[in-house]
Amino acid sequence: MKNRMLVGAVALVSAVALSGCGIISGADASGNKKVTIWLMKNSVSADFLKRFTKAYEDEHPSVELEFKIQSWTGIGSKVMDALKGKGTPDVIEVGNTQVSQYAESGGLRDLTLESVRDLGGADWLPGLADPGSIDGVQYGIPWYAANRVVIYNKDLFEQAGIESPPKTRDEWIADTEKLDRNGDQGIYLAGQNWYVLAGFIWDEGGELAYDGSGTWEGTLDSPEALRGMGFYKKLQALGDGPKDSDEAKPPQAEVFAKGDVGQIIAVPGDAEQIERLNPELKGKLGYFPIPGKTAKAPGSVFTGGSDLIVPQKAEQRTEGIEVVKALASRAWQEELAKEMSYVPNKPELAHVIEGQPGTAAMARGAAKGRATPNSPQWADVEAHNPIKPYMTAVLEGGDAEKAARVASEKISDLLAGS
Repeated sequence: MKNRMLVGAVALVSAVALSGCGIISGADASGNKKVTIWLMKNSVSADFLKRFTKAYEDEHPSVELEFKIQSWTGIGSKVMDALKGKGTPDVIEVGNTQVSQYAESGGLRDLTLESVRDLGGADWLPGLADPGSIDGVQYGIPWYAANRVVIYNKDLFEQAGIESPPKTRDEWIADTEKLDRNGDQGIYLAGQNWYVLAGFIWDEGGELAYDGSGTWEGTLDSPEALRGMGFYKKLQALGDGPKDSDEAKPPQAEVFAKGDVGQIIAVPGDAEQIERLNPELKGKLGYFPIPGKTAKAPGSVFTGGSDLIVPQKAEQRTEGIEVVKALASRAWQEELAKEMSYVPNKPELAHVIEGQPGTAAMARGAAKGRATPNSPQWADVEAHNPIKPYMTAVLEGGDAEKAARVASEKISDLLAGS
């Protein structure tokens, strides 16, 4: 995905800090093979890159690493040009939900063998691994993940007599009802937060769209998806979130910082902004995974993050694959998670962030992580997004089944390219 959901979840890193011109180069390397890697702005810190570069070049003295930092703005067309052979790097970081679009071009290297043999791909987080796999071929190697959790006001929980965070949907509704009184909002949930809706739909066994026989169809009108929307409506009513806008309008962190909101659903990094806006809330914020239908597992969540791809036309394809394997390895996954407060690509590695409450809650939720439909045209759905007006229509009292059919038809048309 375009890492808009990760803003606030990572430490800000300027391209200038990385080198003065957006590049870190292995200047001390003695070999003649230069591997060029495109990474996205703010994905990693300068210190992480310096440590990785030194360690890798020490182990591979004939290789020089060159990291070039890219902006998310306009990256899609830039990557497509690179896959055609225009200034092609050897490794590219891409949003996990973008892999299918790039794979459709035919310009990606098949990394299935490496994922199975060297990287233990069977143990990857599904929300990262599944979007990187097209028709059984692994093109994208999972690098890091992030997802939404519930951020809550500990003082308001205590005042409402809530001793511990809820573990089921029913408990969550009951607790939110206790919080939604005396002028306080139980939860601030904007009406068009469709990523949150997706998790509720998945928990009910539904899908946003389904590829049944080679043709994608929108499925918001299925009974399962309608139940997910029904739960969203019930939860959203326990606060004053607008029904006709998303979490950015107004920014939900600003609303929560006023101190009269019990909960929001956000990435843990939003807590830093909340505490800057209201220093009195420092030490008073807690986190828990979005609850599931039972206490056996948390609720499903949309997993955002990045995969690593290797272009077919890369000059140093073999060496590029080796760099990908190193970045996705256990040692550097653990380093990345600790440094950047990310969820590593395997649940078994999450122990390294147990000392970070927000990230630890995020990692527990990531076990039920999913991604958007794995269609090359899904970006068109997000660009036109018929899900948002559908949600508003239902929340404002409209006919849910009728609104869902209209939205599903629009999704089907967009996925068909029409």
